[in-house]
Amino acid sequence: MLTFNKNYFGFAVLIFCIEVLIALFVKDQFVRPYLGDVLVVMLMYCFFKSFIKLPVLTVAILVLVIAFGVEFLQFLNVVQMLHLEQSKIVRTVLGTSFSWIDLLTYCIGIAIVLLVEKYGLKKNKTKVY
Repeated sequence: MLTFNKNYFGFAVLIFCIEVLIALFVKDQFVRPYLGDVLVVMLMYCFFKSFIKLPVLTVAILVLVIAFGVEFLQFLNVVQMLHLEQSKIVRTVLGTSFSWIDLLTYCIGIAIVLLVEKYGLKKNKTKVY
């Protein structure tokens, strides 16, 4: 079950770099809040697939459950409940504000992952589901 897939890891690093660039340099009302959320689930998916050999759909659902779980923690104001408002890392990782739109962006990101996995260019087309 444990493995190392350099292709997924490379994509994870690339998406992470894009996310960092967005966080540092983009201060708009679309790319940062929406595209960033689409990319974060793609990043998580690629990171998990780098180290765990599981079917595409299993990992995609796992990532979606984690993303929804973090969003639910935002709904509960867990950062404030744990008195961690001063921790920039905690606020960045967990977030501080719930949004229904974020749930939609996570679904869009996973849908893109599934489409790329199913129809993306591969040397040998095998069923990934």
